[in-house]
Amino acid sequence: MGPTNMPGITCKTCPLRKHNLFTPFSEDELAFMGTFKTGELRVDRGSTILLEGSSSPQLFTVLDGMGTRYKTLESGRRQVINFVFPGDFVGLQAGMMGEMKHSVEATTDMTLCVFRRDDLWRLFSHHPERAYDLTWIAAVEEHFLGETIASLGQRDAMQRIAWALVRIFERLKATGYGKGDTVPVHFRQQDLADALGLSLVHTNKTLQALKAKGLATWRDGKLQLRKLAELAELALIDPEGLQQRPLM
Repeated sequence: MGPTNMPGITCKTCPLRKHNLFTPFSEDELAFMGTFKTGELRVDRGSTILLEGSSSPQLFTVLDGMGTRYKTLESGRRQVINFVFPGDFVGLQAGMMGEMKHSVEATTDMTLCVFRRDDLWRLFSHHPERAYDLTWIAAVEEHFLGETIASLGQRDAMQRIAWALVRIFERLKATGYGKGDTVPVHFRQQDLADALGLSLVHTNKTLQALKAKGLATWRDGKLQLRKLAELAELALIDPEGLQQRPLM
């Protein structure tokens, strides 16, 4: 499993750039990203992309597919931290801290844009505007974790799951996945339960309750939100969409 040069998808032709979720590149930024990217990596479902404690020489942007970030506890159990979607930048921990503090696993087949970790310093020294974008991406991750902690502390089980389903749905729609009120979601209920601090049984019962209310159905890898506004109101959030973010 290694990076390969695939000239068919250059930074200039990147399909993610057409989505309004991501801020546009200037011509200078686009030219730099063309030199920053070293190739692409295709990984199979279930593959470990980055391993906790490792010092990977590579950084990645998710071009296609989904994954999970997780930590391994002393007991050997796995704790899901959050989910990985197209446009996410992974490996920054190893780039800045010397090693990964969590693992990243592919939950679908994935395509990743590959960057050399050593080139981070070139980015900071010669392209400060791109370095600022990298800082912004890190801040977004911190904000999302803060929102997750707030959910664990202040929302009940149904509100937590409603919050997670709305956020997952919004992110996938914003990157071109799905059609109408349905998006593909290739995570396990156990992954969602772990991320929200719930038992699998409680999560399953809550999903069944949301289905009975006609708000959400998650079955066979597809998530359907029939009444997004009502589900967002239940989750105590605004369903008006996601803030525009940089793309590395």
